[in-house]
Amino acid sequence: MDFKTEFKQLTVQPEEIEVKSFEMITEELGAHSFTQEQYPVVQRVIHASADFELGRSLVFHPRAIEAGIAAIRGGKRIVADVQMVQVGVSKPRIHKFGGDVDVYISDPDVMAEAKRLNTTRAIVSMRKAVKEADGAIYAIGNAPTALLELIRLVKEGEARPGLIIGMPVGFVSAAESKDELRKLDIPFITNIGRKGGSTIVVAAINALSIMAAAEA
Repeated sequence: MDFKTEFKQLTVQPEEIEVKSFEMITEELGAHSFTQEQYPVVQRVIHASADFELGRSLVFHPRAIEAGIAAIRGGKRIVADVQMVQVGVSKPRIHKFGGDVDVYISDPDVMAEAKRLNTTRAIVSMRKAVKEADGAIYAIGNAPTALLELIRLVKEGEARPGLIIGMPVGFVSAAESKDELRKLDIPFITNIGRKGGSTIVVAAINALSIMAAAEA
């Protein structure tokens, strides 16, 4: 079958596609209130989602970018709520500084404890993580219960994250968990509303790691 189309590829080179995408994002986003340091995160979130509303809804603690870069360059761990975040993060830039990406939700002891307590594995995984990953970047894109538990642990002095990237997607407690995160006086990156997800959190981490590597 001879299939013909009038559509022509702008380019097939990966680097050129990314550059062109970023140019289109900047043009379409237009005027905004994000700082020069925050904008690369916004840009990559929009690039990953093609969702300008989501990009505009991002909220940054004033020290978020500085804290995230410092954590990566200091070799701090990245704690993910689910394997999708762990898989998506670009590892070479993280490994360059001695860091890694951990996820605890499927650990046998976490699963057993969650069953014993009749609670979610996401909650128990945060309780384990804070004991093993002081100063880590917590990357939560899937489980609002994980974010709410981490917030509780921060308030009670049991957790000392270097940065919380909290953008869980969903209908039950997703928006509310982000509302609670914005009340904390520690570095965070979040967004307003139900949107979010693992790919969005990955985009934010990858933006931070690119900035960290550029400053090295």
